[in-house]
Amino acid sequence: MMSNASSFLGISTKTIRAPIHYPILEKLLSVFSNGFHYQRNRLRVPSSYHSLQRSQSHGLTICDPISSNPRNKFLLQTHHQCSRSETIDSVPKEIDTELLPFLRIYKDGSVERLMGSPYVPPTLDDPDSGVSSNDITISQNPLISARLFLPKLNEPHKKIPILVYYHGGAFCVESAFSFDHHRFLNSLVSQAKVVAVSVEYRMAPEHSLPIAYDDSWAALNWVALHFADNGINEEPWLISHGDPNRLFLGGDSAGANIAHNVAMRVGKEGLPNGINLLGVFLTHPFFWGSKPIEGDPCEEPEKDLACLVWDMAYPSAPGGIDNPMINPVAPEAPSLAGLGCSRVLVSVSENDELRHRGVGYYEAVKRSGFEGEAELVEVEGEDHAFHILKFETRNAKELTKKLADFLLK
Repeated sequence: MMSNASSFLGISTKTIRAPIHYPILEKLLSVFSNGFHYQRNRLRVPSSYHSLQRSQSHGLTICDPISSNPRNKFLLQTHHQCSRSETIDSVPKEIDTELLPFLRIYKDGSVERLMGSPYVPPTLDDPDSGVSSNDITISQNPLISARLFLPKLNEPHKKIPILVYYHGGAFCVESAFSFDHHRFLNSLVSQAKVVAVSVEYRMAPEHSLPIAYDDSWAALNWVALHFADNGINEEPWLISHGDPNRLFLGGDSAGANIAHNVAMRVGKEGLPNGINLLGVFLTHPFFWGSKPIEGDPCEEPEKDLACLVWDMAYPSAPGGIDNPMINPVAPEAPSLAGLGCSRVLVSVSENDELRHRGVGYYEAVKRSGFEGEAELVEVEGEDHAFHILKFETRNAKELTKKLADFLLK
C-alpha cells in the first residue's frame, strides 16, 4: 500500500468553508499526498479564493489537521446526499464513494484515481542504467501484461536470475508501466543482473481481490512454462537469458503482500516441471489485522486506513481484515513454514505504520519451522516505500543495493 498511513495522524475529514489561499491548499494536499503524485489537472484550484465548498473544489475533501481522535483516519466517505464533481472534460458526475487519498468512485461506476506516477514507455538501452525494457502480453483473456527488463550483458548468452515483481499501490493505484516503478526496476536490474518481469495485474475496485492474486499467480506460471517440458516459447529474453534455477519473487507494499501469497501458493501447488522458487523479498509489506500487536501505537486497527483499503480491495474477503491473505499470522492462517521458497528477506522502515506488522511477519516465519533462511532489514528514519518515492536519497540507494545483493547471493 504505497502510502504512509502515519502521515494521517491527527487528521480528520471535513470540507473547508473559510477563505483559503493557494499555498495553504498546496500544503494540505501535501499532507495526505506524502510522496504520491497528484493528477493536478483534476484538482484544479479556483482562480478566486472564495469559500471552498465541495461543489466548488470539484469534489475534493480537504483535511483539517485538528482532530479529537489523533488516530482517526476515516477517509472513506460514502455520500448519501448528492455530491457533485467534475471530470477533466467538465461533465458533472455524482460521487458515490471516496477512499482518500487514493481514488474516487462515481455513481455511474467509473473510477478516478487521484494518485500514481505517470506512464512511461519502455526503453532500449536506458542511458542511466543500460537496462532495456519491453512490454508484453501474458494473457489476452483475462488481460494480463507485463514490462520486462534486461540488463546490459557483456556475454550475449549468459544465464542470469529471474525476478517476477509485483508493484505496490494499495491494490488500486500505480502500475508496472509507471515512472516510479520503472525507474526503481531499472536500477535494481542493473545492479543485480537479473531479467525482471514486472506484472501488470488487474486492480481494485474494478477488479476486486482475489483477482490480482490470480493474475500474479498466472504470470509466475507463464514464466515457469518457458522452462517446462512441452512448455511455451514466447519470450526470447527469458529463453535466452533466464536461469530457472534462480527464480525470485519481489514486491513493495501491496505488491509485497501479493509476493507472499504467491509464494504460499507455490508451497502448496508447486510450479510446472518441478521448477523451484529460490527466494522472495518483501519491502514494506502490506499486512494488517483486527487486533493490536506489541509495540504498535495503533490501538484500533479496524478503524485504520489500512483496514479501509482492504475492505475496498476485497469486500467479500472471508474473515475480513483477518483473512490470511492480509493477516498471515491470524489464528486460521496456514503455517508460514509452507512458504514455497528457501530464502526470505523482509524490509521495514522505522517511520512506516506497517513496520510492526512486517517485523511480526518475519518473527512468525522464524517461529514457524520454515526450513530456509529469513532475513530482516530495518532502515532508520525512513517511511513507507521511501526507496521508490525518494529514489535519489542515500538510504534509498542502499536499500536497493541490499535487494540486489539478495538476488545475487
